[in-house]
Amino acid sequence: MIKVSNHYISKFSVFLAGIEAIVLLGVFFAGAVIRFMQWDSATPEQLITQLPGAITFTFVIIASMAALGMYQLEIKQDFEGILLQLLPSLTLGFSVIALIFYVFPDLYFGRGLLAIVMLLALLLILFIRLIFFRWSGLDNLRPRALVLGAGASAGELFELIEKNTTLPNLKIIGFIPFDKENRLVPVDRIIPKASSLISLAIQHDAGEIIVATRERRGGTFPIQELLECKINGIKITDLAGFFEKESGILQMDSLYPSWLVFGSGFNQGALRTTIKRAFDIFASLLLLIATLPIMLVTALLIMIEDGRPVFYRQERVGLAGKTYHVIKFRSMFNNAEKAGKPQWATTDDPRSTRVGKIIRKLRIDELPQIINVLKGEMSFVGPRPERPHFVDMLSAQVPYYNMRHSIKPGITGWAQVRYPYGASLEDAIEKLQYDLYYVKNHSLFLDFIILIDTIGVVLLRKGSR
Repeated sequence: MIKVSNHYISKFSVFLAGIEAIVLLGVFFAGAVIRFMQWDSATPEQLITQLPGAITFTFVIIASMAALGMYQLEIKQDFEGILLQLLPSLTLGFSVIALIFYVFPDLYFGRGLLAIVMLLALLLILFIRLIFFRWSGLDNLRPRALVLGAGASAGELFELIEKNTTLPNLKIIGFIPFDKENRLVPVDRIIPKASSLISLAIQHDAGEIIVATRERRGGTFPIQELLECKINGIKITDLAGFFEKESGILQMDSLYPSWLVFGSGFNQGALRTTIKRAFDIFASLLLLIATLPIMLVTALLIMIEDGRPVFYRQERVGLAGKTYHVIKFRSMFNNAEKAGKPQWATTDDPRSTRVGKIIRKLRIDELPQIINVLKGEMSFVGPRPERPHFVDMLSAQVPYYNMRHSIKPGITGWAQVRYPYGASLEDAIEKLQYDLYYVKNHSLFLDFIILIDTIGVVLLRKGSR
């Protein structure tokens, strides 16, 4: 994994994106030669004039592929799976490039050239990915790790690694059990502790030891051996750090107060706050201008179907636990909560109007929250704001829940793009793990990643109700 601004990215994703960016640049210049000139008469000067178009084309296609999840490598990577992701990505890229041509006509490089490079991009990226995910040499690029422990925590770790069958970031060599520990990993993955940890690490060529136990008291925990390994250059990772790095969550069962207090992250400096606020205002105004026609049509359709009001104001909990009223398009019938008791929205909620079902699927109902962002009550990216009733209930049952209120809530967020929509206590706990990761590691870089992923969520309607 590669760490960028406290956020971890798979090095395989970066490697693949780099290869595809180079190929797309090559594809563009090859298309220009095919379209405008002969191979033997193409001069460097002529090719340089195509450089702005080549860079624009490459950036847009890579961003479109990222937005639709093509660099989330846990997705099935066979011919059908790649093609079903690649076709929508190129369609999105084509649409964005057409819009760029309209706004910046100087970048226009012709429909004929665009058609050629799109076809070449489809064929070459499909070919590259089929080869890439079948290349045996990739296995040698994965760091090797030993796991200290073979109990419940180690079992969770093993399941996570096994589920990611496409391209795991780590190669788990085996599990070293503690004495008198209930072993919940396969017997063939057990490595008996016949010698010191440093000897086992050298023997198995391991560059990392993952400590998969929550019990560190008593005389059985080998703290001195772990220190010896660390001094000799072997990375030591605890369970909370492992899940943070590999899954993008702060796993509730692995957290303990000292890890949160003494660990990195949770930076709330004045500079970061100022930059984020400037970004919120810029992004909100840009989105408001781009979606104003959609919002006007939505308001009209709501009035035609169910009358007024068009907007729905609801109390939510924001920064530092202060309440405010979120503004959304009304997607349910009037008096949807006749009993007066707050209810979680559910999939295919019977209280939704026909227009409401559509705007929920497309996330159009969230657009008026731009007003909350401009007022400073929300951020563009952050944890999803909840109602006071649910906050009180969850705070009493879920540890660390109120930590999500240390930053402003957002229109979109890490939990929204990484976890499907849910409406239960269990779902709230799962989403909290993503929210805590964002609270700990938030940065403009992570905000950018979330915004790209949000495009895919909206277009593919992931997690909609």
